[in-house]
Amino acid sequence: MFDGGLGFSSDAAVVAVIGDSARAENQDAARRVAAIGELAARRCADDEHAHWACDEWDAAAAEVSAILGVTHGRASSEMHLALSLRHRLHKVAALFSQGTLGYRVCEAIVDRTDLIRDRATLALVDRAIADDAVTWGPLSTMKLQRAIDFWVDRYDPGAVRRTRSRTQGRDVVVDLRNAQHGVVEIRGTLLVTDATVMDRRLAEMVRGVCEGDPRSVGELRSDALGAIGAGSDRLACTCGGPDCPAAEPDSRAANVVVHVVAEAEPSSPRPATGIITGNRGIVPAPVLAELIESGAKVRELRRPGDEPEPGYRPSTALDEFVRMRDMTCRFPNCDKPAEYCDIDHTIPWPWGPTHASNLACVCRKHHLLKTFWAGWRDR
Repeated sequence: MFDGGLGFSSDAAVVAVIGDSARAENQDAARRVAAIGELAARRCADDEHAHWACDEWDAAAAEVSAILGVTHGRASSEMHLALSLRHRLHKVAALFSQGTLGYRVCEAIVDRTDLIRDRATLALVDRAIADDAVTWGPLSTMKLQRAIDFWVDRYDPGAVRRTRSRTQGRDVVVDLRNAQHGVVEIRGTLLVTDATVMDRRLAEMVRGVCEGDPRSVGELRSDALGAIGAGSDRLACTCGGPDCPAAEPDSRAANVVVHVVAEAEPSSPRPATGIITGNRGIVPAPVLAELIESGAKVRELRRPGDEPEPGYRPSTALDEFVRMRDMTCRFPNCDKPAEYCDIDHTIPWPWGPTHASNLACVCRKHHLLKTFWAGWRDR
């Protein structure tokens, strides 16, 4: 199909197929979202489990997550989108079903109109947006949000998301999912008082190293923030001079434990690469070597024995092995880091042994789901 052998008679036929396929894709997406809405409505029909830590919404989201191959959070967002189109934005939903609007535009409309509570006002906004949205497909994300906010602001100014207090929306994001080559981007907003204190602290730590340190000012500030995260108020100098007054142990490396997973006598050595638990990226060999040289702890991780342990709780060594093996929650599509998960007996103890073959990392949400909700089992 992708080698050009589609057999179209003219350029116009190719263009027509592109347009028809885009509309069909929108219709398929609308059908999927409508089905998610129907499933959510059926699963969340009563309040019997409304106050459970893992309620009906969570159970339905876990089901959608497994079906679509997405995370629990993404499944929950799909359900919210589906129910908003089902119960709040009927005209927008109709255009979605016809294939006139795409998923991206509908998702933005649901998000930007979520604060409208008056039903009559919502109906006005729904009608106005439906009349205008057919031309919004090519808009950038920012322009799309502004186009939606125009109508929301016209009929319900208090519901526009940008009228929220700026301080209530502040956040700091450590973008571990997109880590590349051993570095990660941090972005966020702080109160001006906190930002001033942080800026001064970084400046003081940068001034603490000697002039022979080879790093740029930007690199020093970056490393200083890492040192603060490690609980230190000083930055180790990397000039290498034996008499340097700032040549103290690197607090960042001291907070790192490198687990070595390898055969006892490897037949062919491989290049060393570090993996951060929780699918948070790769630590390149040079960075890993620098961490070890600066004082990171190195601990060999060995395969547990064949005999099960006698108690319910695994030993420290077995607990560590299971977490390193699983890396994340074992529920499909869940990326909760293993370090924050429960260690669950797949076959309940005491019938199931406390052994690596019967233990799995499961986050608290999915652990509760497996334990208290009927119909879930390991297979």
